[in-house]
Amino acid sequence: HPFVDAGDLWAQGIDFAVIQTRMYPQSVWAARQCKRRGIPALVIDHSTGYMMHGGLAGALGKAYEHAACGCIRRCGFPFYGVSGDVCRWLQTFGIAAAGRLPNAVDPDELDKLARAENAVDWRTKLNVPAGGKLIAFVGRLIPEKGALRLANAVQAIPGCVLAVAGTGPEEPSLAALGGPIHVLGALPHEQIVQLLAQADAYCLPTEYAEGFPTTLLEAAACRCPIVTTRTAGTGELLPGGDYAVFLADASTQTIRAGLDTLMADPAAAAARAEKAHENLCSHFTWQAVFATMMEIVNAAKRS
Repeated sequence: HPFVDAGDLWAQGIDFAVIQTRMYPQSVWAARQCKRRGIPALVIDHSTGYMMHGGLAGALGKAYEHAACGCIRRCGFPFYGVSGDVCRWLQTFGIAAAGRLPNAVDPDELDKLARAENAVDWRTKLNVPAGGKLIAFVGRLIPEKGALRLANAVQAIPGCVLAVAGTGPEEPSLAALGGPIHVLGALPHEQIVQLLAQADAYCLPTEYAEGFPTTLLEAAACRCPIVTTRTAGTGELLPGGDYAVFLADASTQTIRAGLDTLMADPAAAAARAEKAHENLCSHFTWQAVFATMMEIVNAAKRS
């Protein structure tokens, strides 16, 4: 980190290092330092595509990613992906992933945030009509994430209100829609959790090269029914149509059809949300992931 004194860092007597992602200069520096100092480490990757696309910038970005990845790979540390899709993407760089270390959440802590005494009453704040439905979107407001297409779909559904939490280049276009579309900007984490806990659905119509969206985990932890495209990690958290409503594509028409399917049968939506919650609590808690990581750490220390 540019604001950390390197001498102070290495003076801590580090037993093991976890390097997040394979492409940042800090990641390359950390891997080389760990190699030089004999500190065992692992690398956790989060992407399923190149950072940049198209033109000279895309070509240069691709070349940089391969160079950075090569530097870290030569240090000899194992790579892990946050999802099976990330593990497969690592093959692009000639890397056979050692396994998965998924993103995770603390369901108990999220439940406390959702039920806090000062929790925002989002349905009242956003004027959701009696019998109406509140749809949530959380993420960067870029075209690939699909928030604007989702907003257009929601506008065509009577009594449906969309809460958009996030910032990005699509923010002005979303704000201009008005009506049932509420652009909330960057919210504190506890308010995002409260929004998900109160919403009738969390919709993520993404076409982005996701690694494993944490928002899906948070929605599952809040028992919020999920409508999503099949992105990285969904096959593990949401292994079938009895866990979520899946979108065949991210078009406005398909999004509306998916929302209609979910809202037409509230009991089925609640059952899907419960199954997603159970799967999350079994496999995607910090306790579960940390236990796996400690097995890796102890094995490395023994070798």
